[in-house]
Amino acid sequence: MNIYVGNISRDVTETELKDAFAAFGTVQSAAIIKEKYTGESRGFGFVEMPNKEEADKAIAAMNGKDMKGRNLTANEAKPRTDSPRSGGGFGGGRPSGGRGGFGGGRRF
Repeated sequence: MNIYVGNISRDVTETELKDAFAAFGTVQSAAIIKEKYTGESRGFGFVEMPNKEEADKAIAAMNGKDMKGRNLTANEAKPRTDSPRSGGGFGGGRPSGGRGGFGGGRRF
């Protein structure tokens, strides 16, 4: 089971996260998501536990638990969707049509 872990302190390492969840069973992997350019923690990550019963116990115990001054959020990760983000792409999320061109719609 893939577990979403949120509100992670920037001081927590992947090893520390893995060890915290390993107290409840086998941890296949633990990853803290980092900023692309700075490499700093984005404050959330994922823990993969192959045994659902152990994962459920870990979620129950770790959700709300203090880790380096922050109360963790732990729950079953939702599957990622491949749909594009809203508001992205051309036009900055505004509907197409209307006035366009130069000068905000003024005629020259």
